[in-house]
Amino acid sequence: MASEQQEWVGWRAAAQRALYGTDGFFRRAEGPAGHFRTSVHASPLYARAVAELLRRVDEALGRPPELALVDLGAGRGELLTGVLAAVPGLPHGLAARLRPYAVERAARPAGLDGRVEWRETVPEGFTGLLFANEWLDNVPVDVAETDQDGTPRRVEVSAADGAERLGAEVTGEDAAWLARWWPLAGAEPGLRAEIGRPRDAAWAEAVRCVGAGLAVAVDYGHERAARPPFGTLTGFRDGREVRPVPDSSCDLTAHVALDACAAGTDARLIPQRDALRHLGLDAGRPPLALASTDPAAYVRALGAAGEAAELLDPAGLGGFRWLTRPVGLPADLPCGALLP
Repeated sequence: MASEQQEWVGWRAAAQRALYGTDGFFRRAEGPAGHFRTSVHASPLYARAVAELLRRVDEALGRPPELALVDLGAGRGELLTGVLAAVPGLPHGLAARLRPYAVERAARPAGLDGRVEWRETVPEGFTGLLFANEWLDNVPVDVAETDQDGTPRRVEVSAADGAERLGAEVTGEDAAWLARWWPLAGAEPGLRAEIGRPRDAAWAEAVRCVGAGLAVAVDYGHERAARPPFGTLTGFRDGREVRPVPDSSCDLTAHVALDACAAGTDARLIPQRDALRHLGLDAGRPPLALASTDPAAYVRALGAAGEAAELLDPAGLGGFRWLTRPVGLPADLPCGALLP
């Protein structure tokens, strides 16, 4: 049992320090890829799909002299590396006009392509594509839990061992957010919610930085009609889900209330499966005849089909949602020119 002398803080403050503090999980040299696997790590097909989306954004913007690709929550630059490998095949000199940015709090990794500008903040007023893959789920949030009277209280946690206790009643703007997006008041004891207000603000600030183009956030999430009754806060270490302890030893993540992030704007929510198919991903098996005429090509095509199937699986990565927000794009842009 945790000692009363332990430091007790809300989950948002604890996760902020554990993930992004001086020795935080996301600042360590080895990077997060060894602890959890995203769509970017699953297959180079994902980066190629983002490159195709970048091409479509370029067309919608009229092929500007400089086109930015901002990777928000860039990890160790894996997505940008994949996109840069794909862009030489794109038309209209896009590769020469492209300016890639990696936005990440960790130090720049050795060996990253010199064209990538590494920075801690999103550039202001850029023209192009902002792409945030599994970034919002790592924006720390507080956790609320109903007490014996059905009153939502802030959950406090000890960084030493992850022990929890109920703190003060949730009030003010956080209470208003809960009432609108994840109602708990009067519910049975022990129900939980993650208070997503900081994520709404973080997404709005990221979109504000786009001068013209498209902002996309990709994450696992939920909507108001089907919130998980006990929340989703968890940890990942060495590729396995573990109990969340804010001691910097593991990733701390929670699903995103994406409908709250999208509220009051022209943002759209699209299943990843639909977005990737629209961008050209196909999990169909190659024709068997190819195995006899070109066995090596058949094996390559079969491997690509398997990778595409993983990205499109509705019970897995294909079940992620794309939150998309156009900024300053032509009003008469044909439906489906960018995404379905």
